Amino acid sequence: MSAYSLLPFIGWTFLPNLVTGWIQKIWYTFITRAGDPKPQPGSAKYIKHRRRIQITVIIVYLLYTVYEADHHLLKAGDFYQSLGVPFDVEDRGIKSRFRRLAASHHPDKVTRDQDREASEAFFLSLRLAQETLTNPTKRFAYDRFGPDALTWQHCSSVRDFLMMGLQTNGPLYLGFGIMMIILSMTSYLQWGRFWRYLISAALVTLEIYAVTRPYFPPILTRAINPVLSLTSHPPLLPFQFLALARQATLALFVALSQLGPLLQPPAPTTPSASNGSVDISQIARLEQFAQANEVEATRLLGLDMAPFSGDEQNLKYMRVKVKEWLVQNTIRNDPEVRDVIGKMIGKRRLGAPAGAKI
Repeated sequence: MSAYSLLPFIGWTFLPNLVTGWIQKIWYTFITRAGDPKPQPGSAKYIKHRRRIQITVIIVYLLYTVYEADHHLLKAGDFYQSLGVPFDVEDRGIKSRFRRLAASHHPDKVTRDQDREASEAFFLSLRLAQETLTNPTKRFAYDRFGPDALTWQHCSSVRDFLMMGLQTNGPLYLGFGIMMIILSMTSYLQWGRFWRYLISAALVTLEIYAVTRPYFPPILTRAINPVLSLTSHPPLLPFQFLALARQATLALFVALSQLGPLLQPPAPTTPSASNGSVDISQIARLEQFAQANEVEATRLLGLDMAPFSGDEQNLKYMRVKVKEWLVQNTIRNDPEVRDVIGKMIGKRRLGAPAGAKI
């Protein structure tokens, strides 16, 4: 896997959360009316909106990752596109097409040095394409393993190319399987673990089937390429299809690890036994504190009334004055009480006869 193909996977580490935050802020800016408060972080409404936005962002980024991998394959091109011939072309058609292209793009027909260098490079790529596609063994290897197969040394038969392809891609799948098993033992890949194993097994089976058969996979010739023929997208070769399947599988695994916590239903918030015991203990401590305050207030009141002990007349007078003070300074000064008294006085004045004093 090249560094270019790793860039979308690096984006998985921060882009979904970053884009989700931006979209949520913009969304609240448009849907919140002037003067209304926005949902605060941590609230149930805020969490629900963020969850929906993040699921959408992850799915869109998954599709973008697959599109980016496909765009990279199209940009690289293939020998059939370079020659402008279909996949089922015979050797005669390849040679005829090469002669026509060589006649119009031969470096001897170019006078400028810069154009001559580009023409030489293009002519060499055409000749390499013609030599590869007219050789049945190299054509078999190219269709299934891509241009990297042309650099393999000591490969002269189909069996040699298949063994070299197994030695090249086998450690990749083995390392990926070991890594997935190790991560599955942790909490990182718990959600969707069954589907990861199933998709991985299907991908390995598909690749073995695609590279060992003398014909293209039926899923490619009967399903994918006929659909692509309805668009401007060129048909895919087996090595392009397998490369795209690998990229899509890795992106799907990363997306599942981020979608798992979001797709799980929220756990019901039921009070636990520990929380209940904490509340009861707090209430008991509060009750003890109130009783202690009451005892202390009674003791201080007894100390203040000690000079009048044994004098019933002064004690009675003191109680009356304290009661009047409480009524005047506590009850009547309360805004609600004063409002009610004012309303009652107003009603009495409205119903009194003329000249009466109130």
